[in-house]
Amino acid sequence: MLRTRIIPVLLLKEEGLVKGKQFKNHKYLGDPINAVRIFNEKEVDELIFLDISASENKLEPNFKLISDIASEAFMPFGYGGGVTSLDQVKKLFSIGVEKVIFNSSAYYNCNLITESAKFVGSQSIVVSIDVRKKFFSKYEVYVQNGKSRTRYDPKTFAKKMQDCGAGEIIICSIDREGTGEGYDLKLLEMVSTAVDIPVVGLGGASKIEHLVEAKNNTSISGLAAGDLFVFHGKHKAVLINYPNYYELNKLF
Repeated sequence: MLRTRIIPVLLLKEEGLVKGKQFKNHKYLGDPINAVRIFNEKEVDELIFLDISASENKLEPNFKLISDIASEAFMPFGYGGGVTSLDQVKKLFSIGVEKVIFNSSAYYNCNLITESAKFVGSQSIVVSIDVRKKFFSKYEVYVQNGKSRTRYDPKTFAKKMQDCGAGEIIICSIDREGTGEGYDLKLLEMVSTAVDIPVVGLGGASKIEHLVEAKNNTSISGLAAGDLFVFHGKHKAVLINYPNYYELNKLF
């Protein structure tokens, strides 16, 4: 396993894989099960699935699809989307999910993070924090797929989530997501140095050099990406891929 975790993030919408830009204009990519099989062949260490339609439509997780993913995946994977109760958390772990990822529900119900951490251990409870850059280079946390502001700055919110029991943070720049411009290094450093738990950066990576840049210039524990692993070339042809393991091992 790589010292710095390099994690593909796959977005689910109505049982299909999608990818967009800045949380908008999502394009259908294909079947998630086929993607899992390809990542198996690429010997990926870890995957993340985020269902962007579950919370938006007030739906619970698609347990059937998640179970199908678990039966195909040779690697651990985390799931987020529509998780609002401890019973759902328990069911997700019972069907093979390794980590449960909270976003909006972490903001609205911090106690759910605490209860879930007590049930399975904080190492398996992740809070994903979506951030927009505001005026005067200020940052603010948003929920509900980036539509609702919280008035929290990401540093304060990350500390609160750690206190609630989260064992890991995913920090995503909405402004960089899907742009291919690279990570927001200032944001990653701000959050990763504010807490004592692992922090995974997300949003903006489109080439290996962006991963290396973030690793060399921040205190981040892991790096996640979408475009880098689902698109190829300047025209963004759909291609499920993962860099050569030996190349990554040399770089990280």
